[in-house]
Amino acid sequence: MSSPDLYGLRERFEKDNILLCFNGPISRSLIEEIGNALKNYLKSEQLSPASALDVFAAYIELTQNIRHYATSSQLPGADTATVIVSHYDGCYRVAAGNIVRVTDGEALVERVAALAKMDKVALKAAYKAQLRQPREEGAVTGAGLGLIDMARKSSKPMEASLKDIGEETAYFSLSIQI
Repeated sequence: MSSPDLYGLRERFEKDNILLCFNGPISRSLIEEIGNALKNYLKSEQLSPASALDVFAAYIELTQNIRHYATSSQLPGADTATVIVSHYDGCYRVAAGNIVRVTDGEALVERVAALAKMDKVALKAAYKAQLRQPREEGAVTGAGLGLIDMARKSSKPMEASLKDIGEETAYFSLSIQI
């Protein structure tokens, strides 16, 4: 195996304005450590507290969703996440992806597409309606508010994609711009 082209990788990061990139198995402690690094970076950039909180919240939501999915699905490789935070033209983009079952990924892509069609008023109404929904007894994950909340905070519609990788699995990616 040859050495990786770290300079080429660095150049790609510079070209795409990538501030943070992680690829590997995600754990609660790793989410926390990377989150602390992200908070410190955003603080050093003197980003408004509200914007910094939105970027951090999107990172937490995306990574925790991956961790919860990996735990509940028991799908091999689902715990290996790719997370990128970039900055361009005054906006931050938080993107994350992982391996999912095709059916789960298709449902997520449809949900994101439905949210992308909503304006801010409709998103607020959807959030309030979701708040009123009774939570399923024994539910492992949250009340389903995270995706709607991210859509509300996003400065443009969230983007989701699904790439078939075989054996009824796919790679799901979700990106939010703040």
